[in-house]
Amino acid sequence: MGSILTSNLFRKIIAALSGLFLVVFLIGHLLGNLQLFIPGESGKTRFNEYALFMTTNPIVNVLSILTYSSIILHIFITFYLAFKSSQARPVQYAVTSGNLNSSWSSKNMSLLGAFILFFIIIHMKSFWFKMHFGEMPYQHLDDGTKIKDLYQVTTSAFNNPLYTFFYVFSMIVLSFHLRHGIESAVQTMGLNTLRYKTLFKIISGGIAIIIPGVFASIPIFLFIRQL
Repeated sequence: MGSILTSNLFRKIIAALSGLFLVVFLIGHLLGNLQLFIPGESGKTRFNEYALFMTTNPIVNVLSILTYSSIILHIFITFYLAFKSSQARPVQYAVTSGNLNSSWSSKNMSLLGAFILFFIIIHMKSFWFKMHFGEMPYQHLDDGTKIKDLYQVTTSAFNNPLYTFFYVFSMIVLSFHLRHGIESAVQTMGLNTLRYKTLFKIISGGIAIIIPGVFASIPIFLFIRQL
């Protein structure tokens, strides 16, 4: 049992499962952020109430701990696998799908992952840390209550062209990482059979384009709106 838990195959499976879980998290996070497209005071209130729910609901707090743990686990295992690969031979977690983009991303997954980690740190400092521990503006609702105004913090951040560019570029990097990562996870889980290979390629390509693309459209929309 101990040899199984310390085997490269087990590590690849954990990396695959944690990565797929984070894809689910990205979808949920994206759905919440779509409220930034709602115009006027209504959109501001909806987004701030969503932010309040995401920071106070006990079930969400448990899911947040699971998400943070998955991020740390995924980073640790994938960098470990990359390190072992550099010492020996390429691990099977990396798969080349036959096109130039996937081939490039398969050879640079560690670099892509390192940049995404850098983005996560900057992103959490700008929003998560400020929401929980920093000084926040408040929105006063019609019933007299006040809630933290993450909407103002977010829109102000994306008034900065450099931050907007950094965010959009990060989503491009995420797209490459998702495309190869999902294909690798599917192969690691033994699902990439001849019968379903094309289907999973379409799914991974769609996820890699749609999720980062919609995420990137939000800061672009907010930046253009204030011009």
